[in-house]
Amino acid sequence: MKVAGLGFRGKASVASLREALDAAGGSEGLAAVATVSDKADAVALKVLARELGLPIRGIPAATLAEIKTATQSELIKARFGTGSVAEAAAVAAAGRGARLISVRATSQDRMATAAIAEGDGE
Repeated sequence: MKVAGLGFRGKASVASLREALDAAGGSEGLAAVATVSDKADAVALKVLARELGLPIRGIPAATLAEIKTATQSELIKARFGTGSVAEAAAVAAAGRGARLISVRATSQDRMATAAIAEGDGE
């Protein structure tokens, strides 16, 4: 199962999310999008998921904090306990044996990040 993890600021637009996803490798072959549970109901994310025809997987912050990430943001580490919400969410949602196939990429306006992972889905 291939999953895109998304990290974003509260005011991120659909265009920012889409741009970050495209920079990470695009939506082809994705089974879901994932983010921290607290942001799973964000309007921009819901719109993007609907456009792509994908479910949203909310991952608890405590789960994200347990995942080591390829990239590190000190700001994100201080807030969420992981170096990258996008990378950690992608890995957590992709399931057992998940591995990153695209590290975090950022939208030009720096409002959103995306990463893609692949795993067995369980």
